[in-house]
Amino acid sequence: MLEELFNDVYEKFKLNFYKSIFKGFEDREASLTPTEILCVEVINALGKPTIKELTEFMETSQSNMAYRVSNLMKKGYIKKIQSKEDKREYYLEPTEKFYKYYHVRTQYIDTVLGRLSEKFPREEIDILTKILDSMSNELMPEVTNFINSLKSKQGQ
Repeated sequence: MLEELFNDVYEKFKLNFYKSIFKGFEDREASLTPTEILCVEVINALGKPTIKELTEFMETSQSNMAYRVSNLMKKGYIKKIQSKEDKREYYLEPTEKFYKYYHVRTQYIDTVLGRLSEKFPREEIDILTKILDSMSNELMPEVTNFINSLKSKQGQ
């Protein structure tokens, strides 16, 4: 039952996001490929990775990732920021153009959380918060550890 419900919620968030993305294509040119959408989402989630770190996380070739990053830069969704410590190293950072797109993704989350706070008492929301915190910080080490190692390298 838990697995079915969790998958159902996850799928509905994804479906709403995809619907919003395609709805937006009516008003503008579809400037990102599905692979580029995934790539820029990962760059944002990892918090300013280098191309090497992004390649490592995505488990792909450096040349493939360099090509994707180059396209995202040309389209204005990410930029490279030179490291102050090592001038040979560059961090990837989403641009304002990305955050306009990203807003579409977070709108539905905000809507659902608003509905949640109207429907459930504070005590139950606190329990859900505790469960989600544990899931994020303890039960997903494959992703959490990678993100934490990046943050410690970057001194965040």
